[in-house]
Amino acid sequence: MTDLEELTNELLQDEEFKKEYESLQPEMEITKALMKARHDAGLTQKELSVKSGISQADISRLENGTRNPSVALLRKLADAMGRTLKIEFVPKVNI
Repeated sequence: MTDLEELTNELLQDEEFKKEYESLQPEMEITKALMKARHDAGLTQKELSVKSGISQADISRLENGTRNPSVALLRKLADAMGRTLKIEFVPKVNI
């Protein structure tokens, strides 16, 4: 287990922290999925910007979590990367 994982597990013992952490998970998953898809497509942010028509600054904001994307925006990015957007609802799991 890494130091970060150990710290996270320790912090998750605090109920207030745990609640906030869980509320941020969907945004964090979107951020990770976007960065992975872009990397797998072999594109830089600038190249994705050109292909999608979305500014490089907005792509950066999406990847650093300071902008919440709409489904339409995610679909546009997916198309530009040659991907299909998939959203799913899964059962909650206690951390």
